Amino acid sequence: METQELHRGRLIDHIQLVVRDLAASQAFYEAVFEVLKVPVGGTGEGYFWADELFVSTADSEAAQGQLTGRHHLAFQAQDPAMVDAFHKAALANGGTDNGPPGERPYHPGYYAAFVLDPDGNNIEAVFHGKAQRSAPSVKLTF
Repeated sequence: METQELHRGRLIDHIQLVVRDLAASQAFYEAVFEVLKVPVGGTGEGYFWADELFVSTADSEAAQGQLTGRHHLAFQAQDPAMVDAFHKAALANGGTDNGPPGERPYHPGYYAAFVLDPDGNNIEAVFHGKAQRSAPSVKLTF
């Protein structure tokens, strides 16, 4: 897996999900990433990746033949409309509702939606309300 550009400076460096049905997972994640404006970084025999998320089959060397368990991943959205679009795209591409778009009590302005991906992972899109960022991310170019 090669990349010429990475965005770093957040808490998680990368996550790998090992899935039963790569095609179903790829259709799901490509649809929600299109809405979230996250480009798919690449694909190969038995895997695909986007930003810090790597998704592979159990046959990949890193998976060592084991599926990952249920995880909760939250992706940042630019506004509530993007959260709504995420939820709609996820449901239209193999996701199952796990909490419709709306405000949550976690902090003022927390607007999120939750879906289960084809392997039962709890996937969230969240808009934290109006805030000022020093930068969208740290960009590393190789």
